[in-house]
Amino acid sequence: MATVSVKEVAARAGVSVGTVSNVLNRPDKVAETTAERVRTAIADLGFVRNDAARQLRAGRSRAIGLVILDVGNPFFADLARGAEDEAATAGLSIIVGNSDERAEREAAYLDLFDEQRVHGVLISPVREIAPRLRKLRERGIPVVVVDRVSADGSFSSVALDDVAGGELAVRHLLEVGRRRVAFVGGPRHLRQIEERLEGSRRAVAAVEGAGLEVIELDALSVAEGHRAGEAIAARTAAERPDAVFAANDLIAIGMLQALAAAGIRVPDDVALIGYDDIAFARAAVVPLSSVRQPAAQIGASAVRILLAEAAEPGVTPRHVVFQPELVVRQSTAG
Repeated sequence: MATVSVKEVAARAGVSVGTVSNVLNRPDKVAETTAERVRTAIADLGFVRNDAARQLRAGRSRAIGLVILDVGNPFFADLARGAEDEAATAGLSIIVGNSDERAEREAAYLDLFDEQRVHGVLISPVREIAPRLRKLRERGIPVVVVDRVSADGSFSSVALDDVAGGELAVRHLLEVGRRRVAFVGGPRHLRQIEERLEGSRRAVAAVEGAGLEVIELDALSVAEGHRAGEAIAARTAAERPDAVFAANDLIAIGMLQALAAAGIRVPDDVALIGYDDIAFARAAVVPLSSVRQPAAQIGASAVRILLAEAAEPGVTPRHVVFQPELVVRQSTAG
């Protein structure tokens, strides 16, 4: 079947090629009666726009690339939804790439987005990759870092104050009378994890007699949390921590399952708090206390900054830092 051209659509509708182009790209510039004739011709002929050719002419696509650490983590799903909703108001779409916390996959997605001439890139990096991001910017593709602050401040960023979040979580555990606190999370090369651990240490340092044990995991997953929970459950009561700060809610949910299976009561025996406040935290058998991140707002804010930088390259980078919110539920409050 032959491809229908814009000229054929214009001839069927009785308008110029420029008018068809306006209907496709700037419909507000065309009278509604004329636009309707064009849309009818498009439907009758089965016209499909050649978006690749349009991108070559424009030099940039109508899509934003978003690289996240874990597509299975509801926090990133909410962040992507916020970005998608904001992008839609500008007539743009979001293409999600899941790095799975692997640097090689992250690099592959950045190469792909570069080749596709995306409108911009939002990224939660696995490690510090400023040189690669600078190359994107030099090629006219703006970049905004999400869920963490750009290390050298050279890229705009939208994140939560994770040091304050970690301090908030552990201070709460100490305020309910716990003193043997375990921080469970990883991998440590993720800056978010390091900052939440730093906040934990600050909270413990402020309370005499309190101690902090660090249990490092390979991933921020339910399975890793379950493994850590089993290891803690295997200890004697005297050796176990009396409180756990899990670096995210998925870890906390896995730990809750393992502790419950071993007959260890939450919060009576071990108080447990997570991070992100995903929907599953509220719905757990023992509702989880958590530190809330405004994931959708982070995604939306990042898109707004990205669009501003696309419209005015070279502007001074902006850094938006949201403050965490403590949400207390049964897993620490009893």
